[in-house]
Parts: sequence; C-alpha cells; structure tokens
Amino acid sequence: MMDPWFVANVRELPWLTNDAMGDCCVFEDDEHQFAQIGYTLAVFEPGTPGGRYHRELDNQEDFLVLRGECIAIVENEEHRLKQWDFLHCPPGVEHGFVGAGDGPCVLFCAGSRASRRIVYPRNELALSHGVGVEVETTVPAEAYADLPRWVPGVPLDL
Repeated sequence: MMDPWFVANVRELPWLTNDAMGDCCVFEDDEHQFAQIGYTLAVFEPGTPGGRYHRELDNQEDFLVLRGECIAIVENEEHRLKQWDFLHCPPGVEHGFVGAGDGPCVLFCAGSRASRRIVYPRNELALSHGVGVEVETTVPAEAYADLPRWVPGVPLDL
C-alpha cells in the first residue's frame, strides 16, 4: 500500500520538548509514518545540544539551518553554521550540533531510514560542547540516558 499524500502546517503537527535539548517536530504521528526518510525540525538555544554526536553506519543525513546559528562538530572539527547553510553527511560521518549565536537555531534534518545502525563514539571535542558520550555505545537509550525524556510540547513562536 502506498503512503497517502498530505499537506500539514508544521505548527499543527506533533511537537516534543526536552528541558536539555529544546523543541522538535518529527512530522509524523500515528496516522502518518514515513518508511524511507525521516524528518525533524529541531529548535535549540545557544549552548544547548541538538542531539548526541554520532555516525550512521548505512544512512545519509542532511541538515539545513533555517534560522539562527549552531556549531556543527563534524569528524572532530568545528564548523559554525548560519542561516541557509547546508550540511550533508554521507554514511559513516561523525557529527553533532550545539546552538550558538544570540537566539534559537532552527535546524531542518532529513535522513534515510535504510537501517538503524548507529554509533555514538566518545569524542573529546563533542564532550567539551555537551553533545558527546562518556562511553561509546550503539544503543540510543544509553547515549541519551543522562538527559530528560522528550515529552509532548507546544511549538515555539517561530
């Protein structure tokens, strides 16, 4: 069965919030699930992690800064991204984000769902920015164990 097409306003889609990482819209709910590509709209403040430093073993991921600034840590290097900067990460590229600048960063994220194989490596630069893990793991629940759980939330005034 083919997925049905639909139009939705991001403000009306499900949003999650996390006291340590900000807010996000995952574009999916019980009625609409995407089989091939996952999307997230992440909103995080300066100094706030936008997830954990990781690498996807089989999947590419792409990121577009829609508003604000962030620091992308890619392959153990810092790159300051600003509005309209795009980052492409082929499979195997280590990456993570932390908010920067004077206000929230709005980051559009898209990634293949070919597999769910992921590694969260220990990385000193990522740890120094608060996006790293102390012990390498392949289990997302372990990588995020020290952070609050995501709960339903209301989108920020974007």
